[in-house]
Amino acid sequence: MRSTARKTRLTAGVAAAVLALAALTGCSTSESSTTADGLTKVKLQLQWFKQGQFAGYLAAVSQGFYREQGLDVEILDGGTDIVPQTVLAQGQTDYAIAWVPKALASREAGAGITNVAQIFQRSGTKQVSFKTAAISGPGDLRGKKVGNWGYGNEFELFAGMTKAGVNPAEDVTLVQQQFDMNAFLARDIDAAQAMSYNEYAQLLETKNPATGKLYTTDDFTTIDWNDQGVAMLQDAIWANTEKLRDSAYADRTVKFIAASLKGWAFCRDNVATCRDLTVAAGSTLGASHQEWQITEVNKLIWPSPNGIGVIDAAAWDRTVSIAKTTRNQEGATVLTKDPDAESYTNDYVTKALDLLRSQGVDVVGSGYTPQAVTLTEGGK
Repeated sequence: MRSTARKTRLTAGVAAAVLALAALTGCSTSESSTTADGLTKVKLQLQWFKQGQFAGYLAAVSQGFYREQGLDVEILDGGTDIVPQTVLAQGQTDYAIAWVPKALASREAGAGITNVAQIFQRSGTKQVSFKTAAISGPGDLRGKKVGNWGYGNEFELFAGMTKAGVNPAEDVTLVQQQFDMNAFLARDIDAAQAMSYNEYAQLLETKNPATGKLYTTDDFTTIDWNDQGVAMLQDAIWANTEKLRDSAYADRTVKFIAASLKGWAFCRDNVATCRDLTVAAGSTLGASHQEWQITEVNKLIWPSPNGIGVIDAAAWDRTVSIAKTTRNQEGATVLTKDPDAESYTNDYVTKALDLLRSQGVDVVGSGYTPQAVTLTEGGK
């Protein structure tokens, strides 16, 4: 999945060793410098290459929202060999976007990072099957070939099956799914992992060989982990825990969050513009795919009753509980203990929201209605 699922996960031992090496060698931190026109330079590390999943940050650059806050933000592409939270902990970037369970695993291994704004309020992960497979819930996965990406992206699936009384180690045939939908389309997998904003769209951009027309939503059924009560928190803005003790970095964090949230509010109200700027940023996926992706990401953010970016304690506790208790096929859990008190804070996002409200920005989106998107073959 061209998203957080496509990141290679460091094991706890490797992550700890990397962080220790950085400390021993005096790895240089991303101390911000100032541009000729007085802006403070800031680096943001993404989880993957620039695409609609990160449109709010791209919009904050293109629309000048970071500049309004005195910031000159450079957005760094992710990749298969980049673990954003490790890059942040090593001081090579100022902020990073990462899924909560993966970042908490890194924190448990020694990464000094703190969740300062929870952008996605809902999970975008689904398990997709052809309607003919008659899989309407996790209990129906019993006896099926079930695909998952691994790398820490499988725990909602495993939690959902366990809750439904399906033993992931015995009652299904687990298939290591590649980061595409080819095996699923070839019927080698009965139920495949997909993000609502990416892989699911790829199915709808593919011709059904039986009809010669694009597949439609009527051809598939999906299991939404939000509906099953096992959703885990995903994209969040992470800051350097140690640097947050510095007043200048703390103030910069409020400004960075405020501008980023304003970018997401802009993409809520201007999907077409954000589609175009995402394509212009170099995405290899086409315009209709980006429009779908931004629309689906908006559904994960809006409405935000407490204000965009606020970390909901119940959702956090659920994520931590699943990370501590759900075992994958190797018997491993994401976490071995509760994260400490500095793992997240709403202090900075609360100040950022106050700033945006004073500007008249709608930070709740209570009237948000998703627009319809027409996909084309290949997402062009």
